[in-house]
This record gives sequence, structure tokens and C-alpha cells, in this order.
Amino acid sequence: MEATQRLQGIDLHGFLQSLSADTLDRLYAHPAACIAVFRELPALDKHYIMRVLFSEQVVPEKLILSWCKPGQKSSHEQGVERLRRLRIWFLEELAGGHKGLRLSSIFREGLRTALCGGGKAWFKPVPPATDKHTRDIAFLDSYAKERWEIILHFLVGSNVSDVSRKVMDLLQRAGLYACSGELGSAASITAAGFQFLLMDTTAQVWYFMLYYFKTIESMGKDVVEILTLLFTISFSCLGKDYPTDGLSPLQMEFLQDMREYGLVYQRKQKSKRYYPTRLAINFSSGLHQSTQVPESEGFLVVETNYRVYAYTDSALHIAIVALFADLQYRLPSMAVGLLTRESVHDALGNGITAEQILQFMKMYSHRQMRKNNPIVPPTISDQVRLWQLERDRLRSSEGVLYNQFASASEFQVIRDYASEIGVLVYSNPAKRCVVVTNAGHKDVRAFWKQQKQK
Repeated sequence: MEATQRLQGIDLHGFLQSLSADTLDRLYAHPAACIAVFRELPALDKHYIMRVLFSEQVVPEKLILSWCKPGQKSSHEQGVERLRRLRIWFLEELAGGHKGLRLSSIFREGLRTALCGGGKAWFKPVPPATDKHTRDIAFLDSYAKERWEIILHFLVGSNVSDVSRKVMDLLQRAGLYACSGELGSAASITAAGFQFLLMDTTAQVWYFMLYYFKTIESMGKDVVEILTLLFTISFSCLGKDYPTDGLSPLQMEFLQDMREYGLVYQRKQKSKRYYPTRLAINFSSGLHQSTQVPESEGFLVVETNYRVYAYTDSALHIAIVALFADLQYRLPSMAVGLLTRESVHDALGNGITAEQILQFMKMYSHRQMRKNNPIVPPTISDQVRLWQLERDRLRSSEGVLYNQFASASEFQVIRDYASEIGVLVYSNPAKRCVVVTNAGHKDVRAFWKQQKQK
């Protein structure tokens, strides 16, 4: 699976479509939510909304179809259906049996306010008193990186004690790690979790927070309060502090969760001010699908002798490499690993695929390696894929064994019947044994009894 593909799960539009009509209308009453949802729409959907934003009339669907290029009819139909499910557009009947579309008055007013100004202030005025413990941008960036990497360290199997049970549960709900036994014990990263590591930080925060919203909604709490606060914070100024006055108890609880994730900095839990970090500000920037790693951040060198050199002092990056390579030794700014059959099989056993391993080595390749074509040596890529094929040669399947047949003809009748109804797993004429699926066992047993009675 390519890392550029979105993880299987939920996106913002899918989550919003699952909300009730009343919940969506209350959400669109906040301009910050309207502009955030607008940013996530495809270009054609944005074009449609901007064409009718300052018109309160019902627009014929044929007229809207004329606004897109020839050959985009499928994109047009998908866009109309998407906007309708999001309650941004409503279908109405026009004279002559024609259909028309009307922009939601609540969404129109909210988006107008966000684009043109007006309405209530998004943030309460900051008291004139100067904060003694003011923090600069460099500190906020360092704090956000440290807090977020604690979560990533947990995924790769380190610093488990620094992660709260709430975060563990959320990661497990998102399918990013599997836990056998008590929560927090015998945990291992999944294929989805490894793909999660291949995403950039903004994309990771986006995916993580969407599952947070889904969890809040499933608990019966008012998800509108949570969404509006995060959407509003995403339009704040980096390095500026904001007061906690006016926040509801649920929003204060959410603020503490964001503090743990590194989305905001608050010196103490009862502090009256908080500082949004880049993780929160970039949330509704529309850049969450980026998975490109700048050339300056590449650190991996892979040689044809299966050695992997990681020129980095990041404990997180080294821990990720250790998921699929056997670390030989580590220096202050470099670690050396070896790709072995056992190390790759261990990674495959955790659900990580060969393509994900190769994608990671390609994405984080050193600038010297990027001069090669292909970037990863074919010797390495072919061998990693072969190791995966070795592991996939044998597959286990549960079933029920039938043996002790009185004759070869009786064996053939049962085997043919199981094959006919599609429940045959295995058969051996020499040993006169048949294995059928658990689901088909009842039917085959009933058929065998009928044959014996005959």
C-alpha cells in the first residue's frame, strides 16, 4: 500500500456526514467551522459555492452543470452529492419539474462572515497584563514536537509510561496498534500504524484528531463545542497567548487533551492563558494530505550489502528503523542497521508490508541516495519482496476434519458435495480425509448422515 494513500478510516467529510442535521446546523453557525470545512472541499465544489455565495436564489442544476468543463460530469455529480450530504446544498423542485440547488442560509452567513469580516469576535480580548511566563515561537515548536513524538515513540514500542491510557485507547480505536491482553501490555504497531508514521506531522494530527472527534461523539458529548474550539484555534496567531475565560467545562477538558498532544501549551492546568502551537494552527490549513519529506530531512543510506545507515540523532527515527532492521551499533549522530531475513520477518509479523518498508526507505533517503535511479537498490527491494513472499506461502485456515470413511466412493461423495457448495478447504484421496470450513460443517454433516441412512 502506498503511503500517499489515505489510511482506511474516516475523513472530515465522512465524519460530518454521520452527524445529525441539527448538529451540522449548529456547527455551521460558527464562521471558523464554515471556512475550515470549505478548505477541505475539492476545487470544483469550492467553485460552485463561491459562484452562489452572494445569491439567495435557487440555482437550476443545469446551470450549475454548465460551470464545469466538458467531461467532468462525474465530478459534478459527486460534488453535488457531497455538498448535499454535508447540508451545504439542498435540492428543490423548480417549475416544469426541473431540479434546483439552494445554498444553506446558515452556511452562507457563516462563510460570508469568515471571508468578509463582521460578526462576533472569535477570541475574547486578552487582558492588558503581560504574562510573566510568556513563550516564544521557538519554545512552542520544541514543545509541540516533544509532546507529539511521545505518542509516536509509543507506537514504535518505547516511552510507554509517558502516554496516558486515554491516548492508548484512542490509538487502538484508530487501529494504529494492537494490544494482546491488558491495555498497554504486549502492544505492537500495525500496518496502519506504520503507514501513519510515513505521514508528515500535520497529516498525523489530522487523522488522530478525527478519531478523537468520533470518540467524543460516540460518548454522547457535544462534539460541536470541541470542533468549534479547534477550528477557531487553528486561525489564531503563533506565539500569541489567549485566555481560557468563556470556555465551557467540556472545552476546558478538551484543552487539557490538546495540551497532552502538543496542540497547545499551558504552563499549568489552572493557568488562565494558553498558547496554540503549529500543530493546532496547521489543522485546517488544507495541507494535511502532504506526505513529502524535504530533501534536507532525508537521513537514510541503504547499500547493496543490506546495511542501513541512519545519519540522525533522532531517537524516534532510529526506533522506526529498528522495526525492520537489526541495529548493529549506534554513534552520537549515526546508527547502523542490517536488513536480515529475521528482522524483515519480524516486521511482517507485526503487519508491516514490504512495500511500506521500501516506501519508508525511499521517503527518508539521504540526498546522496536520491541521485540514484531507482533510489533503493533493486537488490534490496527485490529481496525484501521475496522475504514477504516466503512468509505468505503458507496460510492457516480453521476447519473441521472428516475421516474414517468406509470406502473410497463415500469419500468422493462427501468431497464433491463440499466442493459443490464451496466449503471445501482440503482433501487427500490417499488418506481419505476432507477438511471443510466451520460455516459449512453443519451442512456437510447433515448430508453425510443422509448418505449413511441410504
